[in-house]
Amino acid sequence: MASEPQIVDELRRLRTRVPQLTGALAASVDGLVLAQDTPGVEPEGVAALTAAALGVAVRLADATGRGEFRELLVRGAYGYVATYAAGRTAVLTLLAEDRVNVGRLHLEGRRAGTRIGELVDAEIAARADAAEKAPVKTTTARTRAARTSRTTATNARTTES
Repeated sequence: MASEPQIVDELRRLRTRVPQLTGALAASVDGLVLAQDTPGVEPEGVAALTAAALGVAVRLADATGRGEFRELLVRGAYGYVATYAAGRTAVLTLLAEDRVNVGRLHLEGRRAGTRIGELVDAEIAARADAAEKAPVKTTTARTRAARTSRTTATNARTTES
């Protein structure tokens, strides 16, 4: 993904703005890692679990009439996992210490999610435009004319009586 360096920069800036963050990961909604800054955590596993949690969160929001998914917050004994919508096809997952200011986490997470979403959506749009403008390679089918049987005078047998 061409925007990966920009997304990684955004994740690092986010970790600077919120020092209690222990990791940040951008992933597609189907669980593929787009970019990550998650020392000590296996990013593919977190992305896959995020996709699973996102599926449940989207269904829960829909079933309760709460509208389109925006964010999900999980609090464990040692800290938080926060997931934010990042455009139409990505999510931002943040790992934070228990002492994080949750209001600040939400503020910065939402802002970063918006920026990452813009990067991802712009790249998807650029790819779609490029695919649309790409010349279509046409190939002509090579066919062979049907063979006709050859009948020559020497092949024809006639009997005289």
